Amino acid sequence: MSATQALARFCASLEGTALPERVRAKVRELLLDHMAVALGGVRLPSSEAAYQLLVAMGARQSSGANPQPNDNGATLLGRGERAEAAWAALFNGVAAHGLEMDDVENRSSLHPGVAVFPAALALAEQLAAPIDDFYAAVVAGYELTLRIGAALNPASAYARGFHPTALCGTFGAAAASARLLGLSAEQTAQALGIAGSMAAGSLAYLADGAWTKRLHPGWSAHAGITAARLAAAGFRGPQEILSGRYGFLHAYSDASFPEELQPPTSAEDFAILRVSLKPYACCRYMHGPIDCLLAIRRQQAPDPQHIRRVRCGVLSAGRGLIVDPIESKRQPGNVVDAQFSMPFGAAVALITGQAGLSVFSETWLQHPEIRDLMQRVDCESDPELDRYYPAEWRATASVEMDNGQVFSASVRYPLGDPENPLSEAQLATRFHELAATTIEEPARREALIRHIRQLDRLEYFSWSNLL
Repeated sequence: MSATQALARFCASLEGTALPERVRAKVRELLLDHMAVALGGVRLPSSEAAYQLLVAMGARQSSGANPQPNDNGATLLGRGERAEAAWAALFNGVAAHGLEMDDVENRSSLHPGVAVFPAALALAEQLAAPIDDFYAAVVAGYELTLRIGAALNPASAYARGFHPTALCGTFGAAAASARLLGLSAEQTAQALGIAGSMAAGSLAYLADGAWTKRLHPGWSAHAGITAARLAAAGFRGPQEILSGRYGFLHAYSDASFPEELQPPTSAEDFAILRVSLKPYACCRYMHGPIDCLLAIRRQQAPDPQHIRRVRCGVLSAGRGLIVDPIESKRQPGNVVDAQFSMPFGAAVALITGQAGLSVFSETWLQHPEIRDLMQRVDCESDPELDRYYPAEWRATASVEMDNGQVFSASVRYPLGDPENPLSEAQLATRFHELAATTIEEPARREALIRHIRQLDRLEYFSWSNLL
């Protein structure tokens, strides 16, 4: 049995009722996180542009007073409108990636939820899927995204200019969609084969802060639903899309790990359990050094005016995203650039004591003190840090003062890692902070948190009374 066939059989046979509570609880936690970042990103200019595409195409519809499943598609978050599932997934996926705060996984170095959830939520809502099928679809989507991502070897994909979230998320969205549509193992393999020709995503946004990174997961979700529906209609895809001479791994990586394509052997082996949440509004490779610098600020309160040099120990795999070329990273031109600038992340953490959405902003980007301190931030790769990668994203940082004092800190697991998780209270606080831009009333936000945490009580998905 080929790798594609084995993974397809896993997806088709996965039953939500058989998932242990630990896995189901993880799905709910990740859904709460996803809804926070999606609602927080709905009003961004990039999301507005995606919405205008749907308007121009006539793809969205006003929601009736009591919309019923299957009658007019799936919810466009924060809009009070609906669209056919594939188009709703496109818009919601773009919105969810706009803040750069969606979940991430170490081994694959990608964001699984932002491609899987938009597809699974939209299709589950439109199909009135049983809640247990939704659980199964989400887990299937995460497993394929993360296992294909690990097999791809993210460092190699980055070096070739590809965005792993975009590439692998397309397969995950197709897997989730296939499970919701009730496709057989053979049909699911066809869906994955079709998805392989839709998987794309360039890192060119790093050069000028373009919005295309935000498009990537939305397009992956859209493509995944389309691939699964084509397979259901009898459209044929390649039998073995993942390995082989013309397969996905060969096309997108120079040093792949095909052995990572094996499906999980037990519930404890589910990759979804390894997913981290992001407390800071920037690239995950910046989080470890930011943790260190925030600790130094709390403990030593260094005066920024008397800081001679800041040194950040970063993982080699992330240098191309957040460090190189250092001259450009010290001069970010917009918020997207700042989200991938270790010098900005270091400066804003030391000066404000924060690294959330409120400080990754145009206001702080143009702040003279921030611009000045960025010029004194150096970034170094350390073989000792790399030795534990990708299982552990370790980091170090130090602050040297004018008087010769040096304050140092290190971190083994950045905040949000499964080994250093956010508490339920922190998750709720984060949800309120992010979702408030779309849902102003605290009581409605509380109701949505309860709705997600009590997911098992639902018959089918509908956000009509909450969003």
